Amino acid sequence: MEETALRAQILVEALPYIRAFADTTVVIKYGGAAMIDPEMKRAVLQDLVLLRYVGIKPVLVHGGGPEVSALMRRLGREPEFRGGLRVTDAETMEVAEMVLGGRVNKDLVDGLQRAGGRAVGLSGKDDRTILARKMVEHDGQPVDLGFVGEIVSINPDLIAMLVESGYIPVLSSVGVGEDGASYNINADHLAGRLAAELQAAKFIALTDVPGLLEDPSDESTLIRRLSAREVRARIADGRISGGMIPKLEGCLMASDGGVERVHILDGRLPHAMIMELFTDTGVGTLIQR
Repeated sequence: MEETALRAQILVEALPYIRAFADTTVVIKYGGAAMIDPEMKRAVLQDLVLLRYVGIKPVLVHGGGPEVSALMRRLGREPEFRGGLRVTDAETMEVAEMVLGGRVNKDLVDGLQRAGGRAVGLSGKDDRTILARKMVEHDGQPVDLGFVGEIVSINPDLIAMLVESGYIPVLSSVGVGEDGASYNINADHLAGRLAAELQAAKFIALTDVPGLLEDPSDESTLIRRLSAREVRARIADGRISGGMIPKLEGCLMASDGGVERVHILDGRLPHAMIMELFTDTGVGTLIQR
């Protein structure tokens, strides 16, 4: 009886949060270990379906860099990176589009449907959702990385239509140029921009760390809450560096675009989204405007 009462209390605790976020859109950026490990992935997809069933409208944006690199190696090509960005010639772009828009995307769609949801997989080429152009500058320096792109504009109409029809859209990070060329887009930036376009109530970045850490080598130094201004200051003075920078840039894009609550969560933690959305304590790092 005590266990049953505890479960009932958990549901009661969740009620005000379900009521507050019902009929709102939540954009989730998904990647890293939580997308590779089968059990972690199953928990994430179950969470998304649960959100949909209680009236919240999740939109999933995913990357898939490790899977792209793995297939390239199987094809006898070694991935090349400059400044943390993948050098993407025409053949690499074909591989990336096949992996991101094909196997990875459809695997996520299938997992959501197995969990009881309705899902549709998209790339930025569908309805020209992500209009892109070749990246020619990075960190203030000229670059030529091939078919690495930057976002020109996002057309959210197709995604909004799917959301209103009860589907969970699953968007891969491939954009299209005016000439029809495909471009590899940073998934963190895409997710943040999309959250702003959809005027999402929340933006959630699922990562491989508990959140933003004061000391990156010590998970006990989790920062529970900070402002967008503080994030910018930490990037500028070097306290935030490496792979966290594009993730936080995506968070700032969402915040600057009007998303009130932006979260960095550990995607390796089972049901992290549910704990953040529906409990009094929450998890991870909250970035507020």
